[in-house]
Amino acid sequence: MLLQQLMRLKNRHFFLIDAAIFAIAPKLALIIRLDGHIRLQPFLPGLIWATILFLMIKLSLLYFSGFYRRCWRYASIDELQQIAMVFSATIVLETLLFSIPHPTLPNTTIFDLPRSLPLLDGMISFALVGIVRFSVRTAERVYQRKQRSYRNTRILIVGAGGAGVSLVQEMNRTPSLGLHPVAFIDDDPTKLNLKIHGLPVVGDRASIPEMVRKCKIHRVIIAMPTASGETIRDIAEICQQTGVQTSTLPSIHEILNGRVSLSNVRDVQIEDLLRRAPIEMDVQQVSDFISGKRVLITGAGGSIGSELCRQILKFQPLEMILVGHGENSVFNIQQELEKTLSSFVASEQMCVPRLVSFIADIRFIDRLEHAFEYYHPQIVFHAAAHKHVPMMELNACEAITNNVQGTKNLLNLALKYDVEHFVMISTDKAINPTNIMGASKRVAEMLVLQAARESKKPYVVVRFGNVLGSRGSVVPTFKRQIAQGGPVTITHPEICRYFMTIPEAVQLVLQASVIGKGGEVFMLDMGQPVKIVDLAKELIHLSGYRLGENIEIVFTGLRPGEKLFEELFIPGEQYESTQHEKLFVVKNASGFVPETLDFVVSALYRSAARNDMNAIVFLLKQIVPGYQPSLSPVHSTIEPSKVVS
Repeated sequence: MLLQQLMRLKNRHFFLIDAAIFAIAPKLALIIRLDGHIRLQPFLPGLIWATILFLMIKLSLLYFSGFYRRCWRYASIDELQQIAMVFSATIVLETLLFSIPHPTLPNTTIFDLPRSLPLLDGMISFALVGIVRFSVRTAERVYQRKQRSYRNTRILIVGAGGAGVSLVQEMNRTPSLGLHPVAFIDDDPTKLNLKIHGLPVVGDRASIPEMVRKCKIHRVIIAMPTASGETIRDIAEICQQTGVQTSTLPSIHEILNGRVSLSNVRDVQIEDLLRRAPIEMDVQQVSDFISGKRVLITGAGGSIGSELCRQILKFQPLEMILVGHGENSVFNIQQELEKTLSSFVASEQMCVPRLVSFIADIRFIDRLEHAFEYYHPQIVFHAAAHKHVPMMELNACEAITNNVQGTKNLLNLALKYDVEHFVMISTDKAINPTNIMGASKRVAEMLVLQAARESKKPYVVVRFGNVLGSRGSVVPTFKRQIAQGGPVTITHPEICRYFMTIPEAVQLVLQASVIGKGGEVFMLDMGQPVKIVDLAKELIHLSGYRLGENIEIVFTGLRPGEKLFEELFIPGEQYESTQHEKLFVVKNASGFVPETLDFVVSALYRSAARNDMNAIVFLLKQIVPGYQPSLSPVHSTIEPSKVVS
């Protein structure tokens, strides 16, 4: 009952309590100054005047500093700092009052009091006010601990850093969640046996099984958003041996606003096991580049395009034009962005950019021109593309009209309407391609480099590899096959790919867009390649199955246009490091644009219009060095059944 009464105290009650404290604080200070002697009669008139003046000073400072507009149930170090600042100011003002004679005061006044009285009074007031305020916070914590005895879910937090502490604080603030944090696990030996927010750090990752058993843990949460994939993979394997539910925070790339909360906690995913060290993006540089600009994003509803929209939004552009062919995907990202904007507006964190959904096919220049003419974008991020390798082998005409002609349309309009920056998203499959998709993207790269060379504008290309979780990628396919009971189909046991997470790739795209001066190709550092068979095994394991018992892996043979290993460099390209350690630039990229580019591109358009796949392959071989088609270009020789997995 007493705890609940303390928690119900309002600021009007605190005002009265403070007045009572300030009425007795000078007397207590004088007693302390006189070493406990209680003969205060000689000082009584001055003490009365000092008490009245000190009380007025302290109540005024507290009131005008907003002290009586705070919720003390959630008091923290910020509130303690404010109390300290207020009473520091109190001591200064009271000391000044002592040092300036005032002729209107009686003969026996505060000037007969000890000069140390303001310091002692301020310290006593600070201590008593702090105790009263934080007793409410203490009552809240004691009440929460009592409530925990009724909870069922006992939590072990792996990671005693800022993220883990934030999760514990949120669990403590909201008992209704039914989560009871029991202890921390951390590999830092200096934290062992320490207590953080009342929870002990009981050991490193090797002690997880013992602690789960000893503390009767029901759930383990890995609170390490900056940890590498190797670390997360090791911890996840240890946790899975215990049989308890294991969750994690996503990487810091995915927590875009930097805040960690229980809403971020989710099951361990393959992206967590493959994540790399966080990328340090120059936020100020990117903000200066985007803030207040009109930005157009093609393919806005796709995996890369939608993530571009999310990250661009936080840099406060003036306007975002979301261009996409699929109305549902564009609608979904617009709704998500508007929800994000509403939360920003409520907290007064940013100016509100205008969002425009523009449904268009980039192959139709008349429709695209309306967007450029009406909205006049200053920056274009071109993420729209056909990217599915086997499907484009069967539909080469679509690869040409979308990836090549669509890019050419955008570039023509960008030059016509004086777009300041143009950034095209490309792929490592454009390097020595063996498929139509890669070759078409290489031609698109050449068109961007040609436009940059002729216009002297900062138009650039950014290449990267496979993106985890993107539509049509291998991970969603494996997940679907596992959910159906298998088998998981892989084309070849030795096939390898470079992988990046979507947020990671987009951060580097934004950084490259700032660095680019025009006519460069940027290549992202994608780390080490991953064997697809290892990826499949990890996914099977994460899904709670055992390879060979519940789920089988079947090898089906390489598909049309598919390589065993992706390449990173085109012979003759000069790769150099940039100011960002994860970005490389091809300085001589424009030198690889052939003089016959426009002529061959026009011929490609005509061949696509005639559905002439033989001519398309022939023309691509003429213009794309290193292009070696893996199969005969004749459409009828490729069996549709081979493009299933």
